[in-house]
Amino acid sequence: MAARRAVGAALRGGDEAALKEARASVHQAKLALGERGPVWWDDGAPDYNRRMAKNTPYADWYAALTPEAPAADS
Repeated sequence: MAARRAVGAALRGGDEAALKEARASVHQAKLALGERGPVWWDDGAPDYNRRMAKNTPYADWYAALTPEAPAADS
């Protein structure tokens, strides 16, 4: 979070050099956390990320959802 705060401070201060350094720090942190970079997991299951639910095996489940009965968290 320190890197994210540094980005905000650099933006507020209008310091382009500090902004570049802070964004590089954020990138390094995200790499270290596995949020960016090569996939570190591979269970062989298809990735349905960034797909409309109606175009996945979850279509029936999604179609059954209503505003009055949201999906359970567990």
